[in-house]
Amino acid sequence: MKTNWLDYTLLTLVIIGAINWGLIGFFRFDLVAYLFGGQTATVSRIVYTLVGIAAVWCISLLFRERDAADEA
Repeated sequence: MKTNWLDYTLLTLVIIGAINWGLIGFFRFDLVAYLFGGQTATVSRIVYTLVGIAAVWCISLLFRERDAADEA
């Protein structure tokens, strides 16, 4: 399986989203909302949407065929 720049970029967005959810769970602190002016701010909603789309894309990483060279 050859990963490309899009896979890495979207996986990075998913990791950012996961860190944000961890902050919410542990400390009740929403970093995205803090940085961009609240949960309903346009920029915050764009970030949340991009993270959600990235998560859906990353589901495909689980089901891609692996090359024999990758397994060695």
